[in-house]
Amino acid sequence: MLTYFWNLTVVQMGFWITWAMVPLVVEIIPAVVSAIILIRKQHHRVPLVPPAKLPFISVIVPVYNSEDTLFACIQSINDSTYPSELIQIILADNQSTDDSFQAYAHAQNRFNLNMQYLRTDQGKAKALNSAIYRAIGTYIINIDSDGILEKNALMNMVLHFENDCQLAALTGTILPQKAMIKATKHWPLRVLRKTEYFEYAQAFLSGRTIESENNQLFTMSGAFSAFRKSTLLETFMYSTTTVGEDTDMTFQIRERLKQKVLLW
Repeated sequence: MLTYFWNLTVVQMGFWITWAMVPLVVEIIPAVVSAIILIRKQHHRVPLVPPAKLPFISVIVPVYNSEDTLFACIQSINDSTYPSELIQIILADNQSTDDSFQAYAHAQNRFNLNMQYLRTDQGKAKALNSAIYRAIGTYIINIDSDGILEKNALMNMVLHFENDCQLAALTGTILPQKAMIKATKHWPLRVLRKTEYFEYAQAFLSGRTIESENNQLFTMSGAFSAFRKSTLLETFMYSTTTVGEDTDMTFQIRERLKQKVLLW
């Protein structure tokens, strides 16, 4: 009888000990190792050297029912530290049913920017593909119409390309706006948005950074990504037959073309 209870106790303990080890091995230890790598990388970061002459760039903004957010997006491009005379902005409207064009017209009257409003077939991939063929910049940068750029974002993107001739594509860090979170009146929704903020921070500042460090980035963010135009023209363009066009593009560049894709 004692042997039976002893064996039962050992089996039960072994079962629960195993389950207790799973998060330690799968999550905690990798998280600690990743944190050490990120800290070391931060301390050994090589400063970016500006080129003698900045290149001309094309910024593509796919637009779909973006009346409420488009003006702020364009304003963030205007407020960027990158010289506005070196920026071509293509707004690719894929069948909006609201007054997105009015937001564009307002921005056109307000800012001295080189902007084009392009109407395309419905679908983000079709909008991007149509705009790419009209882009004349050395680098092509995609921004979602509800995104707001940090003022140095475009400059930093370009400097990364200019300092690394092997770099084919680059994706930026996406974070929810803290001001919007603080302005949320209902506390349950505010807690949910804070949780979302930390989820994005963990994904971009930790998870994808580690993937990028090993050139194993799974997917570029469609909300903010940049490419050498020469690289994009070697791809099959954005797939119109999948909802994961950004992942498909990432694998085209990294696996088919064998070129470098990083997160900044």
